[in-house]
Amino acid sequence: MTADAPVLHNPVFEGSEKRVEIDFSFDGPTAAPAGLRGLSREQLDELMTQACCAIVSSRSNDNFDAYVLSESSLFVYPTKWVLKTCGTTRLLYSVPSLLDAAAALGLRPRRCKYTRASFLFPDQQLHPHTGFDDEVCYLDKLFGQLDPAGRQAYILGEDQHGLQWHVYLAGRLDTASVLSRATFNLEMCMTELCTEAAQQFVRTDKFVSSEQTTRDSGIVHLKPGALLDDYVFEPCGYSMNGILGTGFITIHVTPEAGFSYASVELSGCREDVLDPAQVVGRALQIFNPGRISIAMSVDDAGAEGAAEWGCMMSDLPPGYQYQAANRQQLACGGSVLFITLFKAPA
Repeated sequence: MTADAPVLHNPVFEGSEKRVEIDFSFDGPTAAPAGLRGLSREQLDELMTQACCAIVSSRSNDNFDAYVLSESSLFVYPTKWVLKTCGTTRLLYSVPSLLDAAAALGLRPRRCKYTRASFLFPDQQLHPHTGFDDEVCYLDKLFGQLDPAGRQAYILGEDQHGLQWHVYLAGRLDTASVLSRATFNLEMCMTELCTEAAQQFVRTDKFVSSEQTTRDSGIVHLKPGALLDDYVFEPCGYSMNGILGTGFITIHVTPEAGFSYASVELSGCREDVLDPAQVVGRALQIFNPGRISIAMSVDDAGAEGAAEWGCMMSDLPPGYQYQAANRQQLACGGSVLFITLFKAPA
């Protein structure tokens, strides 16, 4: 580089994900029995293009389809759509086309849940992800009419405690329908990963395979028995989906020093999700992060197991302490508990 050449900043990557979960209902007897699973691969590819990502691989079982993306993951049930993307993707840009495609299959939206942690690099985001107010405005135009009494938008946590949790909800869960069982979610966001732990997700000359990385890191034990779909990116980064029954686990890692990040999400009906304290403990052992944010949510606070799901964990792994906790009952019938932890000084 010559003396007068411009100095280029080191590139950074936004690990913190955006997530949208949309529940649908069959709109009359002419609806396609497969529901959203009837979308063609061409339609899915176009929707992902609109969200600024691409499908890398997929797995399926009798209940739903799971896709590893170039930026995070997609899960497609007959009446539920879960799209999670990181980086500078425009996740919400894909939603209008999704609603059109669903309508052509005889499906209508009945509930939308949008969540994300704070962005690590908010100035890099593109509209409508330029701020939570912009995201809420965009979502209101699509879902605000579903049930005005059930529409809410929250930011949980304090910025001085680390990442905050952003929640938008519209519509209600139809608990009278056998198709509408309560969904339980555990979402962990971890920053300041231990250097040794982060290095597991870099393609060095010692790299063997994505499957070996999943085994050696201990990730394979987070959801025993699940059908796994894992990928270590070049030169670094890791994504994994695991599916079992009606539930899934998804993990994404940005290992670069200076902006390291890892997320672990467990989702499904109550019998599909493990003891949250056990999952949190194992994840902290794997990634050894300095700061952790945990959101535990259920879309029906009256469902069996919901009260226990929204409680503080009594036992934390050695070396970690609670920093703050916020619990919010939701007008749409659910609840969310948001916890921040930190690694105590040695």
